[in-house]
Amino acid sequence: MKDDDDTASSPYSGPVLYYTDTVIDHFNSPRNVGELAPEETDGFACIGDPGCGDEMKLWMGLRDGRIDRITFRSFGCPGAIATSSMLTVLAEGKSIEEAKLITDDDVVNALGGIPENKKHCSLLGVKALQAAIDDFEAKRKSWKESTSP
Repeated sequence: MKDDDDTASSPYSGPVLYYTDTVIDHFNSPRNVGELAPEETDGFACIGDPGCGDEMKLWMGLRDGRIDRITFRSFGCPGAIATSSMLTVLAEGKSIEEAKLITDDDVVNALGGIPENKKHCSLLGVKALQAAIDDFEAKRKSWKESTSP
């Protein structure tokens, strides 16, 4: 029979977090970490979550209408870093229209799931991607307006 005092002395005060092997791999060896030089950057975003302190900066460069290079710097928990890494993997090679369709569920599913209390982390990368796309489209619109007669 289990002694009730064992439960009270447990160091855990809630559900144990479970990260899949894929999440751990993307945390330990994140893909596409770094920055692009300004001349290589077609879209940039800096997104933060004041609720938990996570922040992500994302740079993307396009070639022939596709995301040719995408890099990030993420400051946060293992979930934030892993989801940022996976987001770049999913977006690389996509057209802008295809990249706009990437959702936080796509990121979570590609990682094989993340703990429920870390799902907000997946939003960080998707929001950063959407903001970088918005930045690219605003620059493109401005350029077209400045070059049209």
